[in-house]
Amino acid sequence: MEGSPRKGRDREAMSEVLDAAIFDLDGTLVDTLGDFVAALDATLAELGLPAVDPALVARTIGKGADHIVGAVLAAAGCGDEAVLERARLAYRANYVAINGRHARVYPGVREGLAALSAAGVRLACVTNKLGAFARPLLRAKDLDRHFVEICCGDRHGRLKPDPVALVKTCELLDAAPGRTLVVGDSSNDALAARAAGCPVVLVTYGYNHGEPVRAVDADGFVDSIEGLARDAARYVKADRNAFRRYDSAL
Repeated sequence: MEGSPRKGRDREAMSEVLDAAIFDLDGTLVDTLGDFVAALDATLAELGLPAVDPALVARTIGKGADHIVGAVLAAAGCGDEAVLERARLAYRANYVAINGRHARVYPGVREGLAALSAAGVRLACVTNKLGAFARPLLRAKDLDRHFVEICCGDRHGRLKPDPVALVKTCELLDAAPGRTLVVGDSSNDALAARAAGCPVVLVTYGYNHGEPVRAVDADGFVDSIEGLARDAARYVKADRNAFRRYDSAL
């Protein structure tokens, strides 16, 4: 039952150990591969270039818009700086036009965010995605209401794996880094969390630049955000360093 003493104790246990949780966006909360492919295909068509390979796009997600455009043009054999600049501008316009149309929220995300928030854990989203892309997407998918802070890739001038966005977000949340769980899908998230002094758990269904996610140095791995929220109280109640051994598959 919702009001059972057990659930009340679980909420207490979670809030005793976690001040906050910071979530990545692409590959963690929302599967945006379709949006990326559609925007890139429209951009390449304007340049008279062939459509993009979705597998290449999946490998390049997570390092910002300019990186993904540069990688796609390089794969097409186009390294001209003037063309690259034209492509960047066209890509931003094309992405805004289709933002969210081909994207889907991963199963368990809504339930997991709601459960963590109900447990008293303050939530933020820190993404390398541009604010003009990220904020409308979170609104369109009705996820923005869960977050106290949303920090986008153009806010601090440095992208993950640089830790500055995580550090600044912890400050805004009035949360100690050691009590702020970072949840992402890639080595970018793990490296940024390590540098910021935050524990980090990676989802197993994201992109991670095309590499096996369990090869990344993280404190744990989870198959769904709902599962993480459900298990978190049990793990943290038993051990304040629980996430260093956490794997939902085990």
